[in-house]
Amino acid sequence: MPIILTNDDGIDAPGLRSLQQAIGEAGSGEAVAVVAPQRPHSGCGHQVTTHRPIHLERRSDQEIAVDGTPADCARIALSYLYPNTEWVLSGINAGGNLGADVYISGTVAAVREAALHRISGIALSHYIRQKRPIDWDLAARMAGRVLDKLMAQPLEPGAFWNVNLPHLAPDDPEPKIVFCPLCTQPLPVDYRVEGDHLQYVGKYGDRVSDPGSDVTVCFSGNIAVTKINL
Repeated sequence: MPIILTNDDGIDAPGLRSLQQAIGEAGSGEAVAVVAPQRPHSGCGHQVTTHRPIHLERRSDQEIAVDGTPADCARIALSYLYPNTEWVLSGINAGGNLGADVYISGTVAAVREAALHRISGIALSHYIRQKRPIDWDLAARMAGRVLDKLMAQPLEPGAFWNVNLPHLAPDDPEPKIVFCPLCTQPLPVDYRVEGDHLQYVGKYGDRVSDPGSDVTVCFSGNIAVTKINL
């Protein structure tokens, strides 16, 4: 099974179906299987399950729901279900995974786990601007362009790709694919005090960004592509 698809929004998420559509847009012609979490695990990072059994729900011959995290899905797919996998693709996440997000993201953790196994991987996410709904057909077309480009070139062991799609308005020009570094700035750290509790109120779109970084590229309406090494 050359290509495994997974995510952190859960196996029923529209972004995963958009990723399946993107594979068709890219025209890879390779066999594809879905090994994704049964339920959402957004923001779980590289958490893995070792303290209890992990249930697998086989929904079809090529679609398995895992009662675990995205990193669990990659581990199980590569070590148990499909050891001949060539690529792990994770997403399309509903929300950006830019800069500091990559350390929090379950979407990114799945392909980081693949990189640890020396398997090539691409994490794909879609930035959300002003809480507008995502056009998943457009996301699939953008992702297809990127997959066609990235999967045609070799990726050295221990590296993976992190891709962020912009949130376009109907009259925006077609986005460019821009290779760029990861932003090194922190996420907004703002809290509202509620007695003895602190409620996080940081605004994602107000984050500081390094010039030319993935945050700057994606926020400006282009597709940010970053190579990350373990």
